[in-house]
Amino acid sequence: MPSPTSRNPDSAERDVRVWLERVVIGLNLCPFAGQPYRNGTVRIVISDSATPDSLLAELRTELQRLDETPATELETTLLVLTKMLAKFDDYNQFLDEVDDLLVAEEWDGIYQVASFHPDYQFAETRPEDAGNLTNRAPWPILHLLREESVERAVESDLNVEAIPARNIAKMESLTAEERRELFPWL
Repeated sequence: MPSPTSRNPDSAERDVRVWLERVVIGLNLCPFAGQPYRNGTVRIVISDSATPDSLLAELRTELQRLDETPATELETTLLVLTKMLAKFDDYNQFLDEVDDLLVAEEWDGIYQVASFHPDYQFAETRPEDAGNLTNRAPWPILHLLREESVERAVESDLNVEAIPARNIAKMESLTAEERRELFPWL
């Protein structure tokens, strides 16, 4: 997989698909991701946006697409950012604007946006902490989720509350070689 430091947007979709297949689905980090991916209801959009305003407009368009399309045809969208928000602090601050958009468009409670970034770091962790790998992706990603689908997942038989701790333990158990194979952009 090409290194994202090269910032080659031509490889972005392939990079994200490999990450989904090998890390998110392959390691079962999200037990709800495999079925929609196999069903072809996961949309991957490579963003050409280079300004916050253009990215918010693109995000709005993708949320409208979700709004207008049944979940059986389009369950979720990954908006992959190739031209901006490469620094995690900038990305993290932009998430406030994402939340503001959801509220302004009255999508709060209908959709939510999950965040993934090559340098993702949870609060009160060190950059090298293995738990950060659970949200590290080859490119900055805004993952648009239907709140209804999230609620179904929470109501499922799976112990959703245990997923984060299980995923952190899984990341901590990876050998250095496994980390290099699964996260080559790091």
